[in-house]
Amino acid sequence: MELPSGARSTDGDPRRRQSFAIDQLPWPDVEERVAADPRLILSVGALEQHGPHLPLGTNIMIARRAARAVSERTGILRAPTLSYGVTVGGGPYAGRAGLRRKTLHRVVNELVQMWEDDGIEHFVIITAHRFEPHLEALLMTATGPSSNAVYDLYQIDVSDIVDSDPELEHAGELETSLMLHLAPDLVRLERARDFVPSGGALRRYTRRRVPKPPADARGVIGSPSLATAEKGERVFRRYVERLCEALKVP
Repeated sequence: MELPSGARSTDGDPRRRQSFAIDQLPWPDVEERVAADPRLILSVGALEQHGPHLPLGTNIMIARRAARAVSERTGILRAPTLSYGVTVGGGPYAGRAGLRRKTLHRVVNELVQMWEDDGIEHFVIITAHRFEPHLEALLMTATGPSSNAVYDLYQIDVSDIVDSDPELEHAGELETSLMLHLAPDLVRLERARDFVPSGGALRRYTRRRVPKPPADARGVIGSPSLATAEKGERVFRRYVERLCEALKVP
């Protein structure tokens, strides 16, 4: 009997859990699954600073975990995460690296065109990076016979879960809560410091419309002191539920 999407085998053998990650499957298995469901999930992250308390790969991990959860629940194949997005250059933040908008656009286009040749008809692009040039590069992805949908996780309303405004932060309550849930061992909460600019500066900083945040912010906009793992779990569950709803999966 065929197993439901993401289910374990009835004999309890965890080695027989279904995988929907194309990098973990032989090509005949991928071909068979594309024939049954010609959709592919691609998560796109960004390697950038998230204050002194969160890892550079925060956006990568959130997008990758959401893609995996949605893939396992829906049975849709997923590609390896693209870890580099469009980021702001400059600033005293060691390790961050990114692409220009046109470079990310070209990379995604080339990947999409190759997967189209394999029969993929619809691309589900998931990201957790609200920088506008980054989103523009993904939204401009040119497809031929296929279609695509871009889902920015941070556009999903979670204002009823967190105490601060989730749209006006970077490495604040929202992202710190998510990381406390997804990768608590990577969070250095003792280093976290709140920083909330006043007036119109707040939105400009969170949307990256200024070259860099004030030096005393240390890369943080918002209130990581309000973060909890319980909030992160509820937010993450909301993300997965909304994505599955958008993909018309019960």
